[in-house]
Amino acid sequence: MRSKAAKVALCGVVSALSVVLMLMTGIVPIATIALPALAGCLTIAIVAETNVRYGFAVYCVVSVLAILLTPDREAILFYILFFGYYPTLYGLLMRIKRKPLRVLAKFGVFNLAMALETAMAVWVLQIPLSEMEVFGKWSILILAVMLNVVFVLYDYSMNGLIVLYIRRLHPLVQKYIK
Repeated sequence: MRSKAAKVALCGVVSALSVVLMLMTGIVPIATIALPALAGCLTIAIVAETNVRYGFAVYCVVSVLAILLTPDREAILFYILFFGYYPTLYGLLMRIKRKPLRVLAKFGVFNLAMALETAMAVWVLQIPLSEMEVFGKWSILILAVMLNVVFVLYDYSMNGLIVLYIRRLHPLVQKYIK
């Protein structure tokens, strides 16, 4: 991308689309997790077309607007605490040369985010902890394992989305941005 104005314009469009997806959590309540994940994935275009700084700037803008406008408070937590920044952070984590350290860093980021989300959901949003005890006394452990399995799938699909964007969409976006 050549001009700073084009970069800012792309960031504005992606931010607007992300906010619209976050607003839709009020219309489609079952998408409390899916729509913030989709909103976060839009930052793949920002990082690919500009750089990581612009990706984090979009994350900050969408986070503030989501807090002000989005009716589903739990969806806001999911976006702010994980889905909003992870696609941008993904590129930085992939720079870790040693695979075991990279995998450990990814799981560390995810598990810290999920622990914070759970704590804030219980203490800030007043969601009863008893709602998480579906499997009895082992509920927290079982849910943590299940979430980590889902994270592996999400992380794997993130790589696929990035490759898809670079191969298919990047050339199209470059035509319109020049």
